[in-house]
Amino acid sequence: MRWILLFLIAIPALEIALIILSGQAIGIVPTIFFIFLTGILGAFFAKKQGLRTLRNLQTQMGSQQPPGDAVVDGVCILIGGIFLLIPGFFTDLLGLVLLLPFTRKWIKPLIYRWIRRRMNNGSVIIYR
Repeated sequence: MRWILLFLIAIPALEIALIILSGQAIGIVPTIFFIFLTGILGAFFAKKQGLRTLRNLQTQMGSQQPPGDAVVDGVCILIGGIFLLIPGFFTDLLGLVLLLPFTRKWIKPLIYRWIRRRMNNGSVIIYR
């Protein structure tokens, strides 16, 4: 809960500072244009990656394989798309890291480790 509160305070403050600095460095119009451009591109890439992940999930389920990677990819794509739709440069960077497949492969082991740790603590229970 502490992390969520910190996230809700620190990230907007960082975003405002970066937008102000960007506005001073490159101007107001290019800054606003860049914010809109990243939102549009983010929605496009999130849709493209999301559909690819959905096809992978359907293929894995059809061949009776556990859909672990496809589910984690889907969650990363969803969160990355949300970050790209939020105006700001830092959230755009986080969104791209979660959305692009070659950077997402570095994040997925951290997610698996976090899930395993929660399962070992008894915080997460999986029923079969």
